[in-house]
Amino acid sequence: MTVKKLRVGVIYGGRSGEHEVSVASAASIFKHLDGTRYEAVPIRIEKDGRWTLGAKAPRALSAAEILEQTRSEALQPVEPSAAVTGTGIDVVFPVLHGPYGEDGTVQGLLELANVPYVGAGVLGSAVAMDKAVMKTLFAACGLPIVRHEVVLRRDWERDATGITARVSRALGYPVFVKPANLGSSVGISKAKSDADFAEAMTLALAFDRKIVIEAAVPDAREIECAVLGNDEPQASVPGEIIPSREFYDYEAKYLDEGSRLLIPAPLTEEQAATLRRLAVEAFRAVEGAGMARVDFLLSRATGELFVNEVNTIPGFTTISMYPKLWEASGVPYPALLDRLITLALERHAEKQQLRTSIT
Repeated sequence: MTVKKLRVGVIYGGRSGEHEVSVASAASIFKHLDGTRYEAVPIRIEKDGRWTLGAKAPRALSAAEILEQTRSEALQPVEPSAAVTGTGIDVVFPVLHGPYGEDGTVQGLLELANVPYVGAGVLGSAVAMDKAVMKTLFAACGLPIVRHEVVLRRDWERDATGITARVSRALGYPVFVKPANLGSSVGISKAKSDADFAEAMTLALAFDRKIVIEAAVPDAREIECAVLGNDEPQASVPGEIIPSREFYDYEAKYLDEGSRLLIPAPLTEEQAATLRRLAVEAFRAVEGAGMARVDFLLSRATGELFVNEVNTIPGFTTISMYPKLWEASGVPYPALLDRLITLALERHAEKQQLRTSIT
């Protein structure tokens, strides 16, 4: 008896600055999906927003090729709604990093189409994408966060000098300057002076109109924890990043192979337990679902632990922390994909029980 394969639409690419990273993540997902259980359907969003269907999945890329990746020749234009409703897809696996994919926009389309999908819903995706809103929720839930300021482009253009003085006085240097709505460390700089800060703001404002400025944690260790589940999320063993550069920027993550991952992270049992607990609390604070990677900063100088951010669609490349953390926790990559698809179907089935009419 032939068992019908689930058609899994993998949406990748996108209009954000993380387009190339998304392509690399999708290539890894296609490689590890169990061909005996799933039929993968590549759905690519070009940088200009066009949706295309392709017969071929993206190939795996080397570090040097990520920034040079070009469009596949086997793609056909398609309307977004047709891509998810007209192809017989059973479940969608969005692997879009950053705006126009990880921020609730694509999730909203999938909700309207009533199609099951992997990962957080519209609300969880949107608030986790915006680092400023996310920190507000963390604070409301009593989670430890670093001191920070939020600056809009309009305010910077009106009073750059005043904002610089305020940041220097309130946070002190060094500070990290980040676009509020990007990931993969795109557009992030470490500023150690007023001059550095001006340059960092120029770079960050090229990617977003809202900027988050964070006080640097003294002698920080970068620790990450993966979360998996819906209503009963579980946390993986923590891992530590030893960046090849001063901090874990885009090049250190994807292009420079000198960065190292320590899994499990060298922590005390108490530190690891606290970190895993806070990871689940942060996941719940943003109404996460399916998956997320929670990033922490741990000060070597003071021992203080801070929740940095939640990524609702973490990187899925072969060198990405999320799948590596779950592999170290006893869930290999193919089984992780199985679990995420199952969670998506379970969450969708639960929503189908809701009434949509009072009559």
